[in-house]
Amino acid sequence: DSFAVHNGARVRKMHTSRRDAFKSINATPVAHVDAAGKIQYLAPCRDVTDDKAVAQVDMEKDVVLLQFFPGMDPAVFEPVIMGSKGVVIAGSGLGHINSPMIPLVKKATDAGIPVVMTSQCLNGRVNMNVYNTGRDLINAGAICVYDMLPETAYVKLKWVLGKTNDPAEVREIMVTPLVGEMSDRREF
Repeated sequence: DSFAVHNGARVRKMHTSRRDAFKSINATPVAHVDAAGKIQYLAPCRDVTDDKAVAQVDMEKDVVLLQFFPGMDPAVFEPVIMGSKGVVIAGSGLGHINSPMIPLVKKATDAGIPVVMTSQCLNGRVNMNVYNTGRDLINAGAICVYDMLPETAYVKLKWVLGKTNDPAEVREIMVTPLVGEMSDRREF
């Protein structure tokens, strides 16, 4: 038997109770460990033996993660979105939502509330340039985080907003891979 070691920012639990319930998404496992404890590294790893490492735990608590669904009514979600400090939306397919939601995204970003777009799909990446709704989301100020998992985007946005509220800084940090949470490839 061997067991996989996953990057915590790129892993998803795929089964409720199996031993191999966790799988790396859009990435390979970091390593395999056999029953004897021998480690086979499969991907580059940071050296974490630095005893000067300090946890950075200032996190914004008022961030929400929403899963888009067809017919999503902006009137229902406006109080949630406008009452938050940041929003992650897991969109359909390439990272889209329905057109009636786009003015609410614009209202939020105009109010300084970052809106981050991810996908509900486990594999692939968000692409806002394929359909009109994606381009409309870009124009509304949404931040595309490519192949970052929704849960990871949620935690990262909480962490980023614990450090800065400057919209340009939030955007830059969200689209910059820090711990392997997204692929380096970017679309411009």
